Amino acid sequence: MQEIYDAVVIGGGAAGLFCAGSLAQAGQSVAVLEHGAEPGRKILISGGGRCNFTNLDVNAKNFLSANPHFCKSALAGFTPQDFLALVEQAGIAWHEKTLGQLFCDGSARQIIELLLARMRDAELRCGVSISEVAHDGHFRVETDKGLFRSRNLVVATGGLSIPKLGATDFAYRLARQFGHKVVQPRPALVPLTFEATWMQTLAGVSAPVTAQAGKARFAENLLFTHRGLSGPAVLQISSYLAAGGGFAVDFQPGTRMEEVLPATKRARPKTGLKAVLAEHMPARLAAHLAEALPGNLADLPDQALRALGARLNRFEFVPSGTEGFAKAEVTAGGLDVDDLRSRDCGSKLVPGLYFIGEAVDVTGWLGGYNFQWAWASGHAAAKGIQEAR
Repeated sequence: MQEIYDAVVIGGGAAGLFCAGSLAQAGQSVAVLEHGAEPGRKILISGGGRCNFTNLDVNAKNFLSANPHFCKSALAGFTPQDFLALVEQAGIAWHEKTLGQLFCDGSARQIIELLLARMRDAELRCGVSISEVAHDGHFRVETDKGLFRSRNLVVATGGLSIPKLGATDFAYRLARQFGHKVVQPRPALVPLTFEATWMQTLAGVSAPVTAQAGKARFAENLLFTHRGLSGPAVLQISSYLAAGGGFAVDFQPGTRMEEVLPATKRARPKTGLKAVLAEHMPARLAAHLAEALPGNLADLPDQALRALGARLNRFEFVPSGTEGFAKAEVTAGGLDVDDLRSRDCGSKLVPGLYFIGEAVDVTGWLGGYNFQWAWASGHAAAKGIQEAR
């Protein structure tokens, strides 16, 4: 064990491993302390095991933060093309799925191998329990594996999402210890729950929709579950919902159903409403929506058809809650970015202290954006440490 490292990185996830690799590549002495039995456990399960490692189109509008400008500097300093170059250099086959989302053709483990290869000269310790962190000119990290001292400390322990993978509030506790503020953490990219029992009968039904809350708008799939709603469109919109707030779903984007249904009545009066709706959406959903208006179209007033059509284009949902951090893909909130320098995610309060990745109040959309923030913020911190040397 070295007397004093250039940097100790707490957390062996995407951001921590990438930062450590960037430091090691620059000849810095670095130790990574991970409390889990192995590094990168969230990487392993991401993208259905294939890791949606970035997105081709990344900019500040793809992220939520109390300060929406904070992430710009780091994102500009390390782009999706920069990470893709590393992927190709490592010989990892990849493909674009939808909406610019890039995945490994093979296993997500290839990304972990890439990250570990970059930090071959760094020290990685797993199964480490930290009892105390102090700063007395150098950082002192007391662990059950001994004392680690460093000139710089990088905190990359993530947020509260998916506690079964080891998520804790360590970053927030440490931040407060050093005088930093924390924006209240909350589940993001999370399935929504509802008390309405009719939704449970549609569990498994999926449909392409547009979900909207305020100015946020996502055109992707919605999925009914036994507890409420999920699917990409719902996960995306969940990040934008205030407590007790609702959102609207357009089940027929680009089609004015309040005009289509009366027009269909005139063209095919003997057709049943359920059959007509099934032409535009999954049969089980069509059957549910048609329950209140039985009979052929000829038997239904135009006013009722227009009202149903308008509802299909703007179906209002108000969730009773979410499935919480256990099912949330990421954590919104975290380290208040007003206390950090945007160029390197370094503390304005404590020299040599850095916070990166999900621990920070920067939360990306679904689709590789949070991984790109991990790479970009890790790169920014590593560069800041090198420049301050």
